[in-house]
Amino acid sequence: MSDSVILVAAGGLAREVVAALETSTDLKVVGLVDDDPVRHGTTVGGHPVLGGTEALHDHSEALLVLCAGRGQGRRALAERLARDGVSADRWATVVDPSVRVPDSCRVGSGSVLLAGVVLTSDVVVGRHVVVMPQVTLTHDDEVEDYATLCAGVRLGGGVRVGSAAYLGMSSSVRQGVEVGAGATLGMGAVLLQDLPAGQTWAGVPARSLRDAAG
Repeated sequence: MSDSVILVAAGGLAREVVAALETSTDLKVVGLVDDDPVRHGTTVGGHPVLGGTEALHDHSEALLVLCAGRGQGRRALAERLARDGVSADRWATVVDPSVRVPDSCRVGSGSVLLAGVVLTSDVVVGRHVVVMPQVTLTHDDEVEDYATLCAGVRLGGGVRVGSAAYLGMSSSVRQGVEVGAGATLGMGAVLLQDLPAGQTWAGVPARSLRDAAG
């Protein structure tokens, strides 16, 4: 397996992934790609932006990490690259060396776990999930593909986070509660009941922003 890696999307998350990879010798960043031509020829974390995603054809052996900040963006990139012939075995999983993944836990391909993340037991993290620093995932939590958990998120036991959901910084979810696919939980919110798919809730306790506006 190749030890070289290319990051796809050259924004803030990419800088954080570079920092995580630089603390380990397992994978070596050879560059980044981004479809914004303004970024081409620049550097991110000391590594060159090689061009758009078409530049991946010149690095067919490199592993890849999706670094779009929102789950919908990562999903769109993954689907487009799959149509372009990128196979599922090219996705690298990035786990900061400070993170311990117990034997009872599973982390899917392409996911990113940054510094200080805690997984206790029987946690399942899907594919292309981004878990930012100091997140706590407790027993029997399940985080589906493309979800984003921002810094300081806390999940009680048995929480289910749907595909491409977004949990804002320092938000908390009560045990046994479900966050629906594509839903957004605001920064600092405390979720005590199921959050329906596609909705945005905020506050303490969290409730629908639409209801709050009414």
